[in-house]
Order: sequence, then C-alpha cells, then structure tokens
Amino acid sequence: MRDHLPPWTRYVALGDSFTEGLWDSPAGPDAPQRGWADVLASRLSERRTAAGEQPLEYANLAVRGRLLRPILREQVPVALDLKPDLVSLVGGGNDLLRPTGDPDRLARDLEHAVRKLRSAGIEVLLGTGYDTKESPLVRRIRPRVGVYNTHIWSIARRNGAHVVDLWGMRSLADWRMWADDRIHLTTDGHARVAQAALVALGLPPDRDDWDDPLAPLPPVPRVEQLRADARWLRVHAYPWATRRLRRSSSGDARRPKRPQPAPIVPQERAAED
Repeated sequence: MRDHLPPWTRYVALGDSFTEGLWDSPAGPDAPQRGWADVLASRLSERRTAAGEQPLEYANLAVRGRLLRPILREQVPVALDLKPDLVSLVGGGNDLLRPTGDPDRLARDLEHAVRKLRSAGIEVLLGTGYDTKESPLVRRIRPRVGVYNTHIWSIARRNGAHVVDLWGMRSLADWRMWADDRIHLTTDGHARVAQAALVALGLPPDRDDWDDPLAPLPPVPRVEQLRADARWLRVHAYPWATRRLRRSSSGDARRPKRPQPAPIVPQERAAED
C-alpha cells in the first residue's frame, strides 16, 4: 500500500558500534558487519522498489568506540554535506560507561546537533539506551542511562524527531539477544531493533513478534554459568577495561564502512537474508 511507502530517498546512519552493527556477522567482530541500520535501510528500500519508486540511497558513517562529541564533530557535518532526508543519530553509550559520563551534558550536545539536522529539513531518528538492569558489567550506569533517555524523549518532542524505544523493548531483556561480549546485540537482536525503528518512523513492522519475549529456557547449571562468566572476563571484560585504562578504542584505526550513499538494490537485500 502506498500509505506505507517510505517517503525518504537518502538515509545516513550516524553513531558508534551499535549502528556500525558490531557482532552482526557470523565471522565475528573483525569481519564486515551488518547491523540494525543496514537492515532498516534494506526494508525501506524494498518497500520503495515494490511500489515502483527508486531504491533508497544509504550511507553508514558509524564507527565502533566513538564517544558522542566525536560522533557529532566528525559525522554530523559529513551527513549534512551528503544531503539526506533521513538521519539516524544514536550515541552516548560509550560516554556513560565512563565514570565522568554526564547525561545532562550529552543531552545538550545531542540537541544542538538535532537542531542543525532539523534546520536543514532532515528527519531525525534517535534511540534510547537499553535497560541495563540485568547486565553485570553495566548495571551501575542504569540511573544515568535513565536520565539520558528522558532527555532524548524531550529532545525529540521539542524538535519533531522520532525515537526508537530500546529501553522499552521486552525482547532485549533476554540474553539470547546479546553477543558473547554481553554489550552488543546478536543478529536477531539487530533484526528486532530494525523492526522497532520501522515502528518509530510510523511504518508497520515486517513481523508482529519483533518485541515478543523468547520462550524460556531451562536454568543453566551453576558450574556452566561460572565457566561462562570466567571466559567472558578473560576474553571480553579484561581487554575492554585495558583499552579504557590506555584511553584507546577498538575503532581508533577504523573508517566508516559505507561512507558514500549508494542504492540498496534487491540483490543486496538477498545477500543479507
């Protein structure tokens, strides 16, 4: 139905590892990543071409490890030059993981960027942070995430932006939605966030179960859980903490994976599926 035709012709995604799509690859985090923004772009383009319109053009400037100010300083001006009519801007999580992360300052910086984009006639898609209640690594930042999320909703209301409500997604409360590092999403998690983004943009989702909780699993034996926790500390938590102490990032030498807008063609969608 043309009522559900996405009106946007060029979409640019901005952000950090979440939007780069980290862990949405069967070959691991060092392989090319897909992620929720790529899936969203594919779905938008598919709906356009099905209605006889030109495919969506899409660029993704997100780089893992980026703090909010570098995202705004490095990526927003490039996005403005690319002249999109839709931008997703999701960031701040890496800042809040640091002891000095201030959600009020982050919100001020974010709103300044949103106003720039909206003044250029660009529709903006924001995203709240996840609810970290069940995470042993980042549970302590839950109050700050909650404050930042409240700011995001207010920023969206004042500036006419859209919001992906990640905090409210029941499906993300299940650890099967999370990768081995317990910070990033699996392929299924990214796919569900893409559905949430469609809803946030006022479009119907492709699947009705995108936010349904998963069927429960039997309890994991205590010994197995301890082994898994020990492996996680060794493989993921220790290297992550070491990078923070050295003030380095896994994305320091990386460049955006899709720096220029290009059409999302049906063959690309087929390859993703």
